[in-house]
Amino acid sequence: MTEVRAVLASVAPLPVKVIKTLPSSYKFPDPLPWVQLAGPLAAAEDTVARLDERLAKSLIRDGTISRMHFADACASLWLEGELVHLEDLVLHDAGMDVRTPTHELTRAHAVLRVRRRIAEAKPDWALSAAGLADLRGRGEREEWTGDRKEVEESVGVDEDVEREEVGFEGPLGATDPHLAAAFAAVDAANARAERRLADEVRSRPERDPLVYDPDWDEEGRLDHWRGVLNQTRSLPPTLAAAIAADAWDAIEPLEHTPWLGRLLAASVLRDRGKTRSHLLCLHAGLKSISRERRRPRDAAARLVVQLEAMTAAAEAGRKDHDRWLMTRNLLARRLAGRRTTSKLPALLDYVLTQPIVSASMIAAELGITPRAAQNLVAELDLRETTGRGRYRAWGIL
Repeated sequence: MTEVRAVLASVAPLPVKVIKTLPSSYKFPDPLPWVQLAGPLAAAEDTVARLDERLAKSLIRDGTISRMHFADACASLWLEGELVHLEDLVLHDAGMDVRTPTHELTRAHAVLRVRRRIAEAKPDWALSAAGLADLRGRGEREEWTGDRKEVEESVGVDEDVEREEVGFEGPLGATDPHLAAAFAAVDAANARAERRLADEVRSRPERDPLVYDPDWDEEGRLDHWRGVLNQTRSLPPTLAAAIAADAWDAIEPLEHTPWLGRLLAASVLRDRGKTRSHLLCLHAGLKSISRERRRPRDAAARLVVQLEAMTAAAEAGRKDHDRWLMTRNLLARRLAGRRTTSKLPALLDYVLTQPIVSASMIAAELGITPRAAQNLVAELDLRETTGRGRYRAWGIL
Protein backbone atom coordinates (compact mmCIF):
# COMPACT_ATOMS: atom_id res chain seq x y z
CA MET A 1 0.00 0.00 0.00
CA THR A 2 2.85 2.34 0.76
CA GLU A 3 4.34 1.69 -2.66
CA VAL A 4 1.00 2.42 -4.33
CA ARG A 5 0.69 5.73 -2.49
CA ALA A 6 4.22 6.67 -3.51
CA VAL A 7 3.41 5.95 -7.16
CA LEU A 8 0.19 7.96 -6.99
CA ALA A 9 2.04 10.87 -5.41
CA SER A 10 4.65 10.78 -8.15
CA VAL A 11 2.06 11.04 -10.93
CA ALA A 12 -0.03 13.68 -9.21
CA PRO A 13 -0.82 16.65 -11.45
CA LEU A 14 1.76 19.36 -11.15
CA PRO A 15 0.83 23.02 -11.37
CA VAL A 16 1.52 24.24 -14.89
CA LYS A 17 2.22 27.88 -15.47
CA VAL A 18 0.78 29.05 -18.77
CA ILE A 19 3.05 31.53 -20.52
CA LYS A 20 1.30 33.62 -23.12
CA THR A 21 3.28 34.36 -26.22
CA LEU A 22 4.28 37.94 -26.55
CA PRO A 23 2.79 39.82 -29.53
CA SER A 24 5.08 40.02 -32.50
CA SER A 25 6.68 43.35 -33.21
CA TYR A 26 8.80 44.88 -35.93
CA LYS A 27 11.52 47.41 -35.48
CA PHE A 28 11.99 49.79 -38.37
CA PRO A 29 15.63 49.56 -39.54
CA ASP A 30 17.24 52.87 -38.66
CA PRO A 31 19.61 53.70 -40.21
CA LEU A 32 18.91 51.75 -43.37
CA PRO A 33 21.80 49.68 -44.76
CA TRP A 34 22.09 51.59 -48.01
CA VAL A 35 25.33 49.87 -48.97
CA GLN A 36 23.54 46.52 -49.22
CA LEU A 37 20.27 47.90 -50.57
CA ALA A 38 21.54 50.23 -53.30
CA GLY A 39 22.10 47.62 -56.02
CA PRO A 40 18.93 45.53 -55.51
CA LEU A 41 16.87 48.69 -55.04
CA ALA A 42 18.02 50.18 -58.36
CA ALA A 43 17.35 46.91 -60.19
CA ALA A 44 13.86 46.59 -58.69
CA GLU A 45 12.94 50.19 -59.49
CA ASP A 46 14.06 49.77 -63.09
CA THR A 47 12.47 46.39 -63.89
CA VAL A 48 9.15 47.19 -62.22
CA ALA A 49 8.90 50.48 -64.12
CA ARG A 50 9.72 48.77 -67.43
CA LEU A 51 7.03 46.14 -66.96
CA ASP A 52 4.40 48.67 -65.98
CA GLU A 53 5.20 50.90 -68.94
CA ARG A 54 5.03 47.95 -71.32
CA LEU A 55 1.66 46.85 -69.99
CA ALA A 56 0.27 50.39 -70.13
CA LYS A 57 0.58 50.43 -73.95
CA SER A 58 0.09 46.74 -74.66
CA LEU A 59 -2.62 45.24 -76.84
CA ILE A 60 -2.93 42.24 -74.54
CA ARG A 61 -2.80 44.08 -71.21
CA ASP A 62 -6.03 42.61 -69.85
CA GLY A 63 -5.09 39.08 -70.84
CA THR A 64 -1.62 39.39 -69.34
CA ILE A 65 -2.98 40.72 -66.05
CA SER A 66 -5.58 37.93 -65.89
CA ARG A 67 -2.89 35.29 -66.40
CA MET A 68 -0.67 36.93 -63.80
CA HIS A 69 -3.48 36.67 -61.26
CA PHE A 70 -3.72 32.91 -61.76
CA ALA A 71 0.04 32.38 -61.60
CA ASP A 72 0.47 34.44 -58.44
CA ALA A 73 -2.40 32.64 -56.69
CA CYS A 74 -0.78 29.27 -57.34
CA ALA A 75 2.61 30.61 -56.24
CA SER A 76 1.15 31.80 -52.92
CA LEU A 77 0.19 28.22 -52.02
CA TRP A 78 3.52 26.91 -53.34
CA LEU A 79 5.34 29.10 -50.82
CA GLU A 80 3.31 27.46 -48.05
CA GLY A 81 4.28 23.98 -49.23
CA GLU A 82 1.04 23.20 -51.06
CA LEU A 83 0.78 22.29 -54.75
CA VAL A 84 -2.13 23.70 -56.71
CA HIS A 85 -2.18 23.03 -60.44
CA LEU A 86 -2.86 26.01 -62.62
CA GLU A 87 -5.32 24.03 -64.73
CA ASP A 88 -7.39 23.08 -61.67
CA LEU A 89 -7.54 26.69 -60.51
CA VAL A 90 -8.72 27.90 -63.93
CA LEU A 91 -11.44 25.26 -64.10
CA HIS A 92 -12.50 25.93 -60.50
CA ASP A 93 -12.76 29.65 -61.22
CA ALA A 94 -14.95 28.90 -64.25
CA GLY A 95 -17.14 26.57 -62.16
CA MET A 96 -16.22 23.51 -64.27
CA ASP A 97 -14.23 21.36 -61.87
CA VAL A 98 -13.32 17.89 -63.10
CA ARG A 99 -13.00 16.65 -59.49
CA THR A 100 -13.97 17.71 -55.98
CA PRO A 101 -12.07 20.90 -55.04
CA THR A 102 -9.45 20.44 -52.37
CA HIS A 103 -8.87 22.76 -49.44
CA GLU A 104 -5.70 24.07 -51.06
CA LEU A 105 -7.59 24.83 -54.26
CA THR A 106 -10.23 26.84 -52.44
CA ARG A 107 -7.51 28.82 -50.64
CA ALA A 108 -5.80 29.56 -53.95
CA HIS A 109 -9.12 30.72 -55.35
CA ALA A 110 -9.50 33.03 -52.35
CA VAL A 111 -6.11 34.57 -53.18
CA LEU A 112 -7.23 34.95 -56.79
CA ARG A 113 -10.42 36.75 -55.81
CA VAL A 114 -8.59 39.10 -53.45
CA ARG A 115 -6.04 39.95 -56.14
CA ARG A 116 -8.81 40.80 -58.57
CA ARG A 117 -10.59 42.88 -55.93
CA ILE A 118 -7.45 44.91 -55.21
CA ALA A 119 -6.56 45.33 -58.88
CA GLU A 120 -10.05 46.56 -59.80
CA ALA A 121 -10.28 49.04 -56.92
CA LYS A 122 -8.61 52.42 -56.58
CA PRO A 123 -4.87 52.39 -55.84
CA ASP A 124 -5.30 53.60 -52.25
CA TRP A 125 -8.33 51.43 -51.40
CA ALA A 126 -6.54 48.33 -50.13
CA LEU A 127 -4.46 50.27 -47.59
CA SER A 128 -7.38 52.30 -46.26
CA ALA A 129 -9.40 51.37 -43.18
CA ALA A 130 -12.42 50.39 -45.28
CA GLY A 131 -10.28 48.34 -47.64
CA LEU A 132 -8.52 46.44 -44.87
CA ALA A 133 -11.85 45.72 -43.19
CA ASP A 134 -13.26 44.36 -46.45
CA LEU A 135 -10.18 42.24 -47.19
CA ARG A 136 -10.23 40.82 -43.65
CA GLY A 137 -13.90 39.89 -44.00
CA ARG A 138 -14.94 42.35 -41.31
CA GLY A 139 -16.87 44.71 -43.58
CA GLU A 140 -20.14 42.88 -43.04
CA ARG A 141 -19.63 42.79 -39.29
CA GLU A 142 -18.94 46.53 -39.16
CA GLU A 143 -22.00 47.15 -41.31
CA TRP A 144 -24.11 45.16 -38.83
CA THR A 145 -22.61 47.18 -36.00
CA GLY A 146 -23.55 50.41 -37.75
CA ASP A 147 -27.09 49.12 -38.29
CA ARG A 148 -27.29 48.17 -34.62
CA LYS A 149 -26.36 51.69 -33.57
CA GLU A 150 -28.95 53.16 -35.90
CA VAL A 151 -31.60 50.76 -34.62
CA GLU A 152 -30.78 51.49 -30.99
CA GLU A 153 -30.92 55.21 -31.61
CA SER A 154 -34.23 54.91 -33.41
CA VAL A 155 -35.70 52.67 -30.74
CA GLY A 156 -34.53 54.92 -27.94
CA VAL A 157 -36.62 57.85 -29.18
CA ASP A 158 -40.08 58.14 -27.65
CA GLU A 159 -42.35 58.58 -30.64
CA ASP A 160 -45.33 59.82 -28.57
CA VAL A 161 -43.23 62.58 -26.96
CA GLU A 162 -41.85 63.59 -30.37
CA ARG A 163 -45.33 63.80 -31.81
CA GLU A 164 -46.54 65.99 -28.94
CA GLU A 165 -43.58 68.34 -29.36
CA VAL A 166 -44.08 68.92 -33.08
CA GLY A 167 -47.89 68.91 -32.86
CA PHE A 168 -48.30 65.83 -35.04
CA GLU A 169 -51.92 64.71 -35.08
CA GLY A 170 -51.48 61.37 -36.84
CA PRO A 171 -50.46 59.95 -40.17
CA LEU A 172 -51.86 61.83 -43.14
CA GLY A 173 -53.72 64.11 -40.75
CA ALA A 174 -56.17 61.34 -39.85
CA THR A 175 -58.72 62.09 -37.15
CA ASP A 176 -60.58 58.75 -37.21
CA PRO A 177 -59.83 56.96 -33.89
CA HIS A 178 -60.01 53.49 -35.52
CA LEU A 179 -57.54 54.49 -38.21
CA ALA A 180 -55.25 56.08 -35.62
CA ALA A 181 -55.38 52.89 -33.53
CA ALA A 182 -54.45 50.80 -36.60
CA PHE A 183 -51.44 53.01 -37.33
CA ALA A 184 -50.43 52.84 -33.67
CA ALA A 185 -50.50 49.03 -33.80
CA VAL A 186 -48.30 49.05 -36.92
CA ASP A 187 -45.83 51.40 -35.23
CA ALA A 188 -45.69 49.17 -32.17
CA ALA A 189 -45.03 46.09 -34.31
CA ASN A 190 -42.20 47.90 -36.12
CA ALA A 191 -40.68 48.95 -32.80
CA ARG A 192 -40.76 45.36 -31.52
CA ALA A 193 -39.13 44.11 -34.71
CA GLU A 194 -36.41 46.73 -34.42
CA ARG A 195 -35.75 45.82 -30.79
CA ARG A 196 -35.49 42.14 -31.69
CA LEU A 197 -33.12 42.97 -34.54
CA ALA A 198 -30.98 45.04 -32.18
CA ASP A 199 -30.87 42.17 -29.66
CA GLU A 200 -29.82 39.67 -32.34
CA VAL A 201 -27.05 41.96 -33.57
CA ARG A 202 -25.90 42.61 -30.02
CA SER A 203 -25.78 38.89 -29.20
CA ARG A 204 -24.08 37.91 -32.46
CA PRO A 205 -20.72 36.24 -31.66
CA GLU A 206 -17.66 38.06 -32.91
CA ARG A 207 -15.53 35.05 -33.81
CA ASP A 208 -15.48 31.35 -33.08
CA PRO A 209 -12.83 30.71 -30.39
CA LEU A 210 -12.33 27.23 -31.83
CA VAL A 211 -10.98 28.75 -35.05
CA TYR A 212 -9.56 32.09 -33.90
CA ASP A 213 -7.29 32.71 -30.93
CA PRO A 214 -9.04 35.10 -28.49
CA ASP A 215 -5.66 36.54 -27.44
CA TRP A 216 -4.74 37.39 -31.02
CA ASP A 217 -5.06 41.17 -31.11
CA GLU A 218 -5.66 41.80 -34.81
CA GLU A 219 -6.52 45.46 -34.37
CA GLY A 220 -3.38 46.18 -32.38
CA ARG A 221 -1.14 44.30 -34.78
CA LEU A 222 -2.70 46.00 -37.78
CA ASP A 223 -2.16 49.40 -36.16
CA HIS A 224 1.46 48.46 -35.55
CA TRP A 225 1.87 47.41 -39.20
CA ARG A 226 0.25 50.58 -40.49
CA GLY A 227 2.52 52.58 -38.22
CA VAL A 228 5.55 50.92 -39.82
CA LEU A 229 4.05 51.64 -43.24
CA ASN A 230 3.62 55.32 -42.39
CA GLN A 231 7.33 55.55 -41.60
CA THR A 232 8.16 54.59 -45.19
CA ARG A 233 6.48 57.63 -46.77
CA SER A 234 9.81 59.25 -47.63
CA LEU A 235 11.41 56.08 -49.04
CA PRO A 236 11.38 54.82 -52.64
CA PRO A 237 8.23 52.84 -53.51
CA THR A 238 9.94 49.47 -53.97
CA LEU A 239 11.83 49.79 -50.69
CA ALA A 240 8.60 50.79 -48.93
CA ALA A 241 6.87 47.71 -50.37
CA ALA A 242 9.76 45.49 -49.25
CA ILE A 243 9.55 46.84 -45.70
CA ALA A 244 5.76 46.39 -45.73
CA ALA A 245 6.08 42.73 -46.74
CA ASP A 246 8.86 42.07 -44.23
CA ALA A 247 6.93 43.79 -41.43
CA TRP A 248 3.82 41.75 -42.20
CA ASP A 249 5.78 38.51 -41.88
CA ALA A 250 7.23 39.65 -38.55
CA ILE A 251 4.06 41.12 -37.00
CA GLU A 252 1.59 38.54 -38.38
CA PRO A 253 -1.54 40.71 -38.03
CA LEU A 254 -3.96 38.03 -39.29
CA GLU A 255 -4.03 34.42 -38.14
CA HIS A 256 -5.19 32.64 -41.27
CA THR A 257 -4.22 34.92 -44.16
CA PRO A 258 -0.44 35.37 -44.18
CA TRP A 259 -0.50 35.76 -47.96
CA LEU A 260 -2.43 39.03 -47.71
CA GLY A 261 0.73 40.89 -46.67
CA ARG A 262 2.39 40.52 -50.08
CA LEU A 263 -0.76 41.64 -51.86
CA LEU A 264 -0.82 44.72 -49.65
CA ALA A 265 2.88 45.27 -50.37
CA ALA A 266 2.05 45.21 -54.08
CA SER A 267 -0.72 47.71 -53.31
CA VAL A 268 1.92 50.01 -51.82
CA LEU A 269 3.51 50.19 -55.29
CA ARG A 270 0.15 51.15 -56.79
CA ASP A 271 -0.54 53.67 -54.04
CA ARG A 272 2.84 55.35 -54.54
CA GLY A 273 2.33 55.52 -58.32
CA LYS A 274 5.08 53.04 -59.20
CA THR A 275 2.73 50.55 -60.88
CA ARG A 276 -0.27 52.16 -62.50
CA SER A 277 -1.23 49.35 -64.89
CA HIS A 278 -0.87 46.14 -62.92
CA LEU A 279 -0.50 44.52 -59.50
CA LEU A 280 2.96 43.05 -59.09
CA CYS A 281 3.19 39.27 -58.48
CA LEU A 282 5.34 39.15 -55.35
CA HIS A 283 4.47 35.52 -54.63
CA ALA A 284 5.69 34.43 -58.06
CA GLY A 285 8.84 36.49 -57.64
CA LEU A 286 9.60 35.05 -54.22
CA LYS A 287 9.05 31.56 -55.61
CA SER A 288 12.08 31.97 -57.89
CA ILE A 289 14.37 32.50 -54.87
CA SER A 290 15.83 29.45 -53.20
CA ARG A 291 14.37 28.33 -49.89
CA GLU A 292 17.69 28.78 -48.07
CA ARG A 293 17.81 32.48 -48.95
CA ARG A 294 14.12 33.22 -48.52
CA ARG A 295 14.03 33.86 -44.74
CA PRO A 296 17.41 35.08 -43.44
CA ARG A 297 17.77 36.37 -39.92
CA ASP A 298 19.46 39.62 -40.87
CA ALA A 299 17.00 42.48 -41.49
CA ALA A 300 19.06 43.90 -44.36
CA ALA A 301 19.24 40.49 -46.04
CA ARG A 302 15.46 40.09 -45.76
CA LEU A 303 14.91 43.42 -47.50
CA VAL A 304 17.36 42.41 -50.22
CA VAL A 305 15.38 39.20 -50.76
CA GLN A 306 12.14 41.17 -51.10
CA LEU A 307 13.73 43.51 -53.64
CA GLU A 308 15.13 40.59 -55.60
CA ALA A 309 11.68 39.01 -55.62
CA MET A 310 10.26 42.18 -57.17
CA THR A 311 12.97 42.15 -59.81
CA ALA A 312 12.36 38.48 -60.61
CA ALA A 313 8.59 39.00 -60.81
CA ALA A 314 8.94 41.98 -63.14
CA GLU A 315 11.42 40.22 -65.40
CA ALA A 316 9.26 37.09 -65.61
CA GLY A 317 6.18 39.19 -66.32
CA ARG A 318 7.96 41.07 -69.11
CA LYS A 319 9.19 37.86 -70.75
CA ASP A 320 5.75 36.24 -70.54
CA HIS A 321 4.11 39.32 -72.00
CA ASP A 322 6.50 39.39 -74.96
CA ARG A 323 5.97 35.68 -75.62
CA TRP A 324 2.19 35.98 -75.47
CA LEU A 325 2.24 39.05 -77.70
CA MET A 326 4.32 37.25 -80.31
CA THR A 327 1.96 34.26 -80.20
CA ARG A 328 -1.01 36.56 -80.56
CA ASN A 329 0.50 38.20 -83.65
CA LEU A 330 1.15 34.78 -85.21
CA LEU A 331 -2.38 33.54 -84.52
CA ALA A 332 -3.89 36.80 -85.77
CA ARG A 333 -2.72 35.89 -89.27
CA ARG A 334 -5.31 33.10 -89.31
CA LEU A 335 -8.05 35.70 -88.98
CA ALA A 336 -7.39 37.17 -92.41
CA GLY A 337 -10.31 36.76 -94.81
CA ARG A 338 -12.79 35.74 -92.11
CA ARG A 339 -16.38 36.91 -92.08
CA THR A 340 -17.33 39.76 -89.78
CA THR A 341 -19.65 37.38 -87.91
CA SER A 342 -16.92 34.84 -87.26
CA LYS A 343 -16.31 33.78 -83.65
CA LEU A 344 -12.61 33.20 -84.26
CA PRO A 345 -11.44 36.72 -83.19
CA ALA A 346 -13.46 36.40 -79.99
CA LEU A 347 -11.85 33.01 -79.33
CA LEU A 348 -8.39 34.51 -79.75
CA ASP A 349 -9.19 37.29 -77.27
CA TYR A 350 -10.62 34.80 -74.80
CA VAL A 351 -7.75 32.34 -74.95
CA LEU A 352 -5.32 35.17 -74.18
CA THR A 353 -7.05 35.80 -70.86
CA GLN A 354 -6.97 32.18 -69.63
CA PRO A 355 -3.98 29.88 -69.14
CA ILE A 356 -6.10 27.01 -70.49
CA VAL A 357 -9.55 26.72 -72.05
CA SER A 358 -11.82 23.74 -72.49
CA ALA A 359 -14.61 23.20 -74.99
CA SER A 360 -17.20 23.86 -72.29
CA MET A 361 -15.52 27.11 -71.25
CA ILE A 362 -15.35 28.32 -74.86
CA ALA A 363 -18.97 27.35 -75.44
CA ALA A 364 -20.14 29.24 -72.36
CA GLU A 365 -18.09 32.33 -73.22
CA LEU A 366 -18.95 32.58 -76.93
CA GLY A 367 -22.49 31.21 -76.75
CA ILE A 368 -21.88 28.24 -79.07
CA THR A 369 -21.98 24.46 -78.77
CA PRO A 370 -18.99 22.43 -77.53
CA ARG A 371 -18.69 20.81 -80.95
CA ALA A 372 -18.47 24.23 -82.61
CA ALA A 373 -15.89 25.25 -80.00
CA GLN A 374 -13.69 22.31 -80.96
CA ASN A 375 -13.99 23.27 -84.62
CA LEU A 376 -12.86 26.83 -83.83
CA VAL A 377 -9.93 25.50 -81.83
CA ALA A 378 -8.89 23.36 -84.81
CA GLU A 379 -9.06 26.38 -87.13
CA LEU A 380 -7.01 28.50 -84.75
CA ASP A 381 -4.57 25.58 -84.25
CA LEU A 382 -4.20 26.02 -80.50
CA ARG A 383 -1.80 23.85 -78.54
CA GLU A 384 -3.36 21.04 -76.54
CA THR A 385 -2.18 21.05 -72.94
CA THR A 386 -3.65 17.87 -71.46
CA GLY A 387 -2.86 15.30 -74.11
CA ARG A 388 -5.81 13.17 -73.01
CA GLY A 389 -8.71 12.13 -75.16
CA ARG A 390 -11.16 11.97 -72.26
CA TYR A 391 -10.61 15.55 -71.19
CA ARG A 392 -9.09 18.04 -73.62
CA ALA A 393 -7.93 21.60 -72.98
CA TRP A 394 -5.96 24.10 -75.00
CA GLY A 395 -3.92 27.16 -74.30
CA ILE A 396 -1.11 29.55 -75.17
CA LEU A 397 1.92 28.74 -73.06
